[in-house]
Amino acid sequence: MTAIGPQRRPRRLRASAPLRRLVRETRPSAAALVLPIFVHESVTQTQPIESMPGVSHHTLDSLASLVDEAAAAGIGGVMLFAIPSQRDATGSAAADPDGILNRAIARAVAAADGRLVVMADLCLDEFTDHGHCGVLDERGGVDNDATLEAYGEMALAQARAGAHVLGLSGMMDGQVAHVRAVLDVAGYMDTSLLAYAAKYASAFYGPFRDAVQSDLQGDRKTYQMDPANGREGLLEAEIDEAEGADIVMVKPALPYLDVVAEVAAASRVPVAAYHVSGEYSQIEAAAQRGWLDRRAAHLEALTSMIRAGSDIVVTYAALDLAAWLSEN
Repeated sequence: MTAIGPQRRPRRLRASAPLRRLVRETRPSAAALVLPIFVHESVTQTQPIESMPGVSHHTLDSLASLVDEAAAAGIGGVMLFAIPSQRDATGSAAADPDGILNRAIARAVAAADGRLVVMADLCLDEFTDHGHCGVLDERGGVDNDATLEAYGEMALAQARAGAHVLGLSGMMDGQVAHVRAVLDVAGYMDTSLLAYAAKYASAFYGPFRDAVQSDLQGDRKTYQMDPANGREGLLEAEIDEAEGADIVMVKPALPYLDVVAEVAAASRVPVAAYHVSGEYSQIEAAAQRGWLDRRAAHLEALTSMIRAGSDIVVTYAALDLAAWLSEN
């Protein structure tokens, strides 16, 4: 008598490319992608960033061209970071209407022409000479409440420049509530807030700090989260949502997909994940050495972030991913 095989054969639905495509559970799209862009006040032409293959410092003119390219590719948004020519202890250039970030916002909004969302990083680390995300007190620690005042001024400058979404990345307690109140009083009720709700003190930020030419003194462990803590990430997201965040984000992404999933399950607002510089550069470096398939690795990483519950993915590979998703 011939033995009867298993009744359930999940492999049936893997038998052909059309079948796999038909039953696919997770379907990333270009519209969910956000491309980070670095604008450098002191460069006169695009300059590659060595630790981030394929990523460059941009001028205001090349920024406009890149935003146009991103819009044409169907990408959902861009996130602007800026490197000023001068820094000081309080990061005063961040709130200067003529500062490089605020000029970049205006240029990007004009180039986007309503085709994508222009987001701006709202943090002082790129503008302070000590590299911290806030104003320091007399003991050299970051003064949470004094920093909130600086964030409020920075938020107004970015809103006036035309930013659609402000990315609050400093991890100060109460930052969402404070910035929301400042914007609303000034009449910018329609300016949205993306809260870096669960931002971990991660080893994966190294290439980013190279990109923004950070002179960080010490570390950020007193305000960014301990990588060992998962429940705290959910708590931070709940607080930010209650304070008025329109979007909450987990950063980095891949080492914290458990946190992404927990936040997505509980959140009533969209959830973003940031595929950070170190995660991106790992793939790029390995691909350059022939150790893995660059396209397959980036697509797999993106799929994992969406599968975990991310509605939005911030990634330096956004342009390539948009092209690959279109081909697929």
